[in-house]
Amino acid sequence: MVGIFVSDVEQIKKEKSAIVSKYAKSNDLKAIYQILTTVVPYFLLFYIAIESISISYWLTAAYISLLILFLLRVFMMMHDCGHDSLFVKSRTNRLVGFVMGVLCGIPQYVWSKHHAYHHSTNGNWNKYRGPLSVLSSEEYALLSPKKKKSYQNSRKIIMAPVGGFLYFIFNPRYTWAKGSVDFFVYLLSSKFKNKPLAITDIINGFETKYWATWKEYWHMTANNIVLLSSWGLAGWYFGWVDFFIVYITVISLSGALGIILFTIQHNFEDSYASGDKDWDYYAGALEGSSYLDLPKVLHWFTADIGYHHVHHLFSRMPNYNLVACHNEYAHLFKSVKRIRLSEVGEAFKYILWDESSRRIISIAQYDEKAQQSISG
Repeated sequence: MVGIFVSDVEQIKKEKSAIVSKYAKSNDLKAIYQILTTVVPYFLLFYIAIESISISYWLTAAYISLLILFLLRVFMMMHDCGHDSLFVKSRTNRLVGFVMGVLCGIPQYVWSKHHAYHHSTNGNWNKYRGPLSVLSSEEYALLSPKKKKSYQNSRKIIMAPVGGFLYFIFNPRYTWAKGSVDFFVYLLSSKFKNKPLAITDIINGFETKYWATWKEYWHMTANNIVLLSSWGLAGWYFGWVDFFIVYITVISLSGALGIILFTIQHNFEDSYASGDKDWDYYAGALEGSSYLDLPKVLHWFTADIGYHHVHHLFSRMPNYNLVACHNEYAHLFKSVKRIRLSEVGEAFKYILWDESSRRIISIAQYDEKAQQSISG
């Protein structure tokens, strides 16, 4: 298997230019079609879902179920725009990506920067410290029993809706508001202490954990202004209670599906997990990314992101070309982990990365290894 994997990597490296030339091509007509068939049904369903509250809660639940899937697809459109791959022109990707980000509740530019870092370090769990990062065996061993239990509970699939609410509704508002308040307090106090000091010098001296650059901040600000204004209009038109019942439910549960997707795309049995030393980009893509084998309808709602190994090998490839690329080069993807819908829950057991084996392992495997070490 190792020999086969090595030959596959070398073959992919040789054919990369040809693959990119053929499949990493954007098509505006396909992109427009995808946007229209995603956004129009989403707004229509949102309107109907809120209006149906006065008729039947069961009817509302049915509409919300569809809304959750359509919002997941909205997120995938934003995702492709962030990779500058959905449309031909970068400016169009930025504009459409911003709108999709408002619908998802997150500033697309900032999210895309963090996501690009994930791509550039995929499989290197020593570097990735995002919202779904996992502890190493060594880090886990240092935790108290209480903290170990807390960590295990936080990684259970049942916690995904909570993560969806925090990631897509609460955190983007909180980080922007808290960072803005901190900045204005710093600005006023600095000016009060040293009046001759130029505003630009004060701005340049401000440091925060909430954004990396001022460009990120202005994207956060624009996203929040448009989104909060939309909340106000929707609350005024539909009624605050009815609007937020649908909105919070849809965002939280769609976000939960996104979290589940991301988790099983990289955290599964024997998934590649390296530290800084000897980390390999291609190994991360082929052995650290899964092929999520879904029913066709779910592949549509997820914009074929289940072909995650292809996406990580060629991130500039638009979603509408992933399947064709996978099918043509299937002989090079033999080492890719195939996960079926029935196996999704099982993947959530693998929440540690073991530095010695360079693999993702479960708590049970960790305990077994620890016991062998003691008895040995």
